[in-house]
Amino acid sequence: MRNVVMAAVGLCMWAGTALAHGPTPQRVEESVTIAAEPAKVWSIIADFAGIQSWHPMVEASAPEGDAVNAMGAKRKLTLEKGDLVDRLDRYDAGGMIYGYRLSEENPEALAVSFYSATLAVKPADGGSELTWGGRFYRADTGNSPAETMNDEAGHKALSSFFRTGIENVKAMAEGAN
Repeated sequence: MRNVVMAAVGLCMWAGTALAHGPTPQRVEESVTIAAEPAKVWSIIADFAGIQSWHPMVEASAPEGDAVNAMGAKRKLTLEKGDLVDRLDRYDAGGMIYGYRLSEENPEALAVSFYSATLAVKPADGGSELTWGGRFYRADTGNSPAETMNDEAGHKALSSFFRTGIENVKAMAEGAN
């Protein structure tokens, strides 16, 4: 009898876990080859809080506090549909890379509840490769998200945001802007 009870308890625990499935982390990565030296590309993106100077989807960007390119620095982004706040986790000017995460979400502005991202420049093909990648969770972390807040919507939003940014950096670095 004890074995039957234990098996029933185990089955209930397993079923509860299976039914409680939430979102899984998703990944987005966009890259572009740029006919410009890495130092030139880096000079365009190096200011963590200055993203509005090179990203067409960012209407405004400002540092929150005194730290700008230091670990823990925050920036407030204003997008068409609202504001987000990012927090800098890693900044390596010599390695031409920085990593950050979403600190204050706004699913109306960008269809995600969380992301962490890395922006990196490296030499490639006589010029540079700019890569912007990250992991994210969809805007609605429940089991039945609306189409505007599901994994696909989050992927589309973040991929579009990254792609638009790196394509504009390419145009700027190559002299088109």
